[in-house]
Amino acid sequence: MTHPFYRFLMRWLVSSLGLWVAAGLLSNSINYQDRIGVILIAGLLLAIVNILIKPIVVILALPAIVFTLGLFMVVVNGLMVLLVSKLYAPLEITNFWAAILAGMIIGLVNYLVSAILEERKT
Repeated sequence: MTHPFYRFLMRWLVSSLGLWVAAGLLSNSINYQDRIGVILIAGLLLAIVNILIKPIVVILALPAIVFTLGLFMVVVNGLMVLLVSKLYAPLEITNFWAAILAGMIIGLVNYLVSAILEERKT
């Protein structure tokens, strides 16, 4: 079993990596002032938001998640990214749809990194 601090550190780094990739792909909609420190702090906030706030939002949105067969989770992920941009001013996301796309990109990066790390374990 892995140490909780190690899991949190990995979540932070993967969130930062995903946010950096999303900012690169959506450069017209996401501004991080070309500073890696902004990405790292926003990634830390995103990891904390995903640990503390996201489970509550998922429980509250459970009927919508079930009704849409899980597709509403895309909206929940976008809301978490948008919340981080509101909490941390140096990260600017222009609109809700950019946050949705950023959430999808971060989720994809998270999936790919997790798959690579799981492959290495076996």
